[in-house]
Amino acid sequence: MAHIAVVVPVYRAEACLRELQARLVRSLEPLTPDFEIILIEDGGGDGSWAIIEDLARSDRRVKGIRLSRNFGQHSAIAAGIDRADADWVVVMDCDLQDKPEEIPRLYAHAKSGFDIVRARRARRRHSLFRKAASRLFYAVLGYLTETRQDPAIANFGVYSRKTIEAVRMTRENVRYFPVMIQWVGFRADTVDIEHGERARGSSSYDLGNLLRLAFNVMISFSERPLRLVVKLGLAISSISFIAALILFIRGVLVRQVVPGWSSVMVSIWFLSGLVIFLLGVVGSYVGKTFEQTKRKPPYIIDTTTEI
Repeated sequence: MAHIAVVVPVYRAEACLRELQARLVRSLEPLTPDFEIILIEDGGGDGSWAIIEDLARSDRRVKGIRLSRNFGQHSAIAAGIDRADADWVVVMDCDLQDKPEEIPRLYAHAKSGFDIVRARRARRRHSLFRKAASRLFYAVLGYLTETRQDPAIANFGVYSRKTIEAVRMTRENVRYFPVMIQWVGFRADTVDIEHGERARGSSSYDLGNLLRLAFNVMISFSERPLRLVVKLGLAISSISFIAALILFIRGVLVRQVVPGWSSVMVSIWFLSGLVIFLLGVVGSYVGKTFEQTKRKPPYIIDTTTEI
């Protein structure tokens, strides 16, 4: 069992893996000689796996896991923490924007009495569009999942053994590490860190991916949308009752008939579309429940460097 395990999902990162490993070693060696670096190649299709194999051959502390296809960042994290056997687990991205040099600060703060210490990027090095999309994503996500979400906080952090064991017990098909960490509880804090420059390329999280992730997480981690549907239905029913009462007063008491079929047709189309939308929301929950009953694993391992 290691004292510190670093879990890094890898996706098309062949340009920065060697630098990442070297900087991790320099940052971890002063803390403990007993550490391991777990690199999970998530079906990127580039030369990342060959580099991981080479790093594992040259440094026994590097462990590689190759997934059978691209399962997504958070499923790759799940594969890594399932493999990690350590007192403390660090989760970070591979693109060097999560700076390995910040790990000692996070670790020292965790040792002062916290089970969860997450890095808060004081000044994010993202485009204005990415920042705005991320802010919107986390605002909606926090509201729908009834958790407090900070767009400056992602996966980077130090987590105790009992925190990781608690996360392992949650086996939802849709994985989203930040919400799962908040859900398990335990004593938590944040540390402001410097956000590094991206080593190469651009993020795989475009607006479409963010929206898909938000929808899947919303359906998987919260019943709030269903409660909102109930409130919406009650509101529409109340408005319809008031409108019917007004028409009754105008038609029977005032003897004023409201002519025109256009308003009726518009109302029918509006309510029909609304019903279809609400059925879609409920159907999404039923579909997620169906997927969960099939008990498909969140990831499949193709090979490891330890075979």
